[in-house]
Amino acid sequence: MKIMVNGEELKIAELLTVAELLQERKIESPDMVSVEINEEILAKDAFATTLLQENDAVEFLYFMGGGSTGYERIRFKI
Repeated sequence: MKIMVNGEELKIAELLTVAELLQERKIESPDMVSVEINEEILAKDAFATTLLQENDAVEFLYFMGGGSTGYERIRFKI
């Protein structure tokens, strides 16, 4: 079966849940990742029960906070 994972085609031999795919791909901090399947965000409590299907497009999303170390003035024309 073929699926897309973060834009890369992946062939898997058996049906996998999202949780199993996270394990198989050795995703660091799986509790900090959001998963999108076919452009729909999946609830974390569904990772263990959601089976991946042929041609699914899966994206692992990491949301990170941060800031700027410097200050830059932005000018807008009015």
